[in-house]
Amino acid sequence: MSLLSCGAVLLAAGSSVLASHEVRTPTPRLARGHQAVFTAQDAEFYLSAQQVGYIRPGLKIKVESLQIPAGTRKPVIELTFTDNLDQPLDRAGKVTPGTLSISFIMARYDAANRDYVSYTTRTQKSPITSVSAVQASADSGGKWEDLAIGRARYTFGTALPSGYDQTATTTLGIYASRAINLTDPVVLAKTYYFNLLHDFRPDGGAVTAKWDAVADATCNSCHDPLALHGGSRRAIKLCVLCHNQTQSLDPDTGNNVQMANMTHKIHFGPNLENGYTIIGFNQSVHDYGHITYPQDVRNCETCHKPTATEGTIHLTNPSRQACGSCHDAIDWETGDGHVAGPQADDSACASCHRPEGEAEFDASIKGAHTIPAQSAQLRGVGITILGVTGAAPGAKITVTFRTFNVDDNSFIPPSTLASLNFHLGGPTTDYASYFTESGRNATVTGETASYTFTTALPADATGTWGLSADVYRNTMLNPGPTAAIREAAQNPFMLVPVTDAQAVVRRQVVDLAKCNTCHDTLALHGGQRFKIEECLICHNANKTDVGRRPADKLPAESVHLKYMIHKIHTGEELSSDLTIYGFGNTPHNYNEVLYPGDRRNCLACHTTGTYNLPVPEGSLPTITNYGYYTPTQPEAAACLSCHDSREAAAHAWVNTAPFGESCAACHGVNAEFSVERAHAR
Repeated sequence: MSLLSCGAVLLAAGSSVLASHEVRTPTPRLARGHQAVFTAQDAEFYLSAQQVGYIRPGLKIKVESLQIPAGTRKPVIELTFTDNLDQPLDRAGKVTPGTLSISFIMARYDAANRDYVSYTTRTQKSPITSVSAVQASADSGGKWEDLAIGRARYTFGTALPSGYDQTATTTLGIYASRAINLTDPVVLAKTYYFNLLHDFRPDGGAVTAKWDAVADATCNSCHDPLALHGGSRRAIKLCVLCHNQTQSLDPDTGNNVQMANMTHKIHFGPNLENGYTIIGFNQSVHDYGHITYPQDVRNCETCHKPTATEGTIHLTNPSRQACGSCHDAIDWETGDGHVAGPQADDSACASCHRPEGEAEFDASIKGAHTIPAQSAQLRGVGITILGVTGAAPGAKITVTFRTFNVDDNSFIPPSTLASLNFHLGGPTTDYASYFTESGRNATVTGETASYTFTTALPADATGTWGLSADVYRNTMLNPGPTAAIREAAQNPFMLVPVTDAQAVVRRQVVDLAKCNTCHDTLALHGGQRFKIEECLICHNANKTDVGRRPADKLPAESVHLKYMIHKIHTGEELSSDLTIYGFGNTPHNYNEVLYPGDRRNCLACHTTGTYNLPVPEGSLPTITNYGYYTPTQPEAAACLSCHDSREAAAHAWVNTAPFGESCAACHGVNAEFSVERAHAR
């Protein structure tokens, strides 16, 4: 069945199409013809052409005309609704599957203050405090008139104020959804969302002033995607229409939900002096005090990209609200917590807080947000492994290496470093054991050093082993923090053939660059371990926290990398406790971790195809003392680290034999319940 035979008709071109509307919600990639081409991460990928033709996937909206009648001042908008092949959709969902839900916001842009004031509002009265607040909101009381399948006219219930500024940039925001919930003849439950932002001037003049501070793609690099208020609001500019300075009071708590204030506070979470709570829909309580931002919050350019039109607004437009959203202990009226004393308004902020000063850690905005580990004062520490000799079963290897200052390549004697540890583990088929030794007492010859391990390789060692190192020194910055900071080297890594004629590389499962998309610089164990190749040596299938866990807290928890990372990123969705004991016998509980992305998107971390079944031969089972059974075979260990219910464990258990797992029979590549299909969105 083709799309046309399903009753789709082509739309005639609309009249007076307005330019410059911005499509914000990504849509599936489409091929020529009537068959949509999807990736394996899309639920539609697994449907037949006939099923896709029946469903008509996607949602797009186009503004065909917009008028503001002088008499009523109620905007009138004519729209068309289509699927992703530009075929018309029935708004009521009777001719084509899925009812459309469409809401409108209209706001005036205040270019001088880089902020919006919404024409569409509501009055929210708190049942807790009895305080009322006028908040920006979607239009209500409007009227629809269906003109044809896929075309309708909407008249606002809100009248623009008498004498409204017709020369001001005005933005129409639309957020819409199309819910598909089919069981016959197709099984698909999915909601398509679409956001549209249209800038115009009511007098018909050219739009020159636009809001452009943060791009959707910037937020979606972590959030995958940012989808709020039930998933329908997905464009940052749409958020700003409502979350503006003058219409964003939460009357229940007295907190402000203006975009910059709210976003800074949410991302600063546990570091806030006064916390941050919002009362939402149906009086739901949203406490953001536990949100942990996955990188240093002082890295402003993670969100404020210089490429955006207003990408430097954080440097050029300091304000009490924006700055006080993180520095929330400041009392602007009394001046407590603020060196310059009380501030009645924002007029003097930029006089002290310039974009950039002459020194790091000064009062300038860049200076105040200097990340110590990225200070220009640091010379940089480096280490290169030059070679390894003596690699044989039962033998002790000797490492030749060079430690140096990165700025001028000058030699650093190992004994002058605060720490220099070598890690040797193997085999690379799947790491089973490792040992660590300090190389600070290495023998120095000229500008190189050599260290012979005191621990011999096991007599039964086979294959290829991996060698890495972490190195740091403690450095005082001036000006800077009062305590020394750890200046660490990037971890070197070398393959060491033990019984292999040629080194065998361990399979690469994840991409460090993908980790750093959210983490910026993944730097663990005190900021000295950066490379996944090193992480894998220690965090192997046999490794637990038994060496750090108090006796009365046994049994030990697994720290196998794949098991631990899946669990940490599942966080608050785990049905069981995840507490790992670290240095100093310190417990680290991860049950409040909120992963900002969608864990079904395996490619957010994995390299292509490395999450499929079966796993490579030689993969080891994981010690899982807190699971329903232990050890857990390698395929089940990956799945049960997220799917940690009793039912999932029982399913894995009954499909495991002493000689292997049968997971791939159902969950293998191209199987009916393949990993990719089970995680498709």
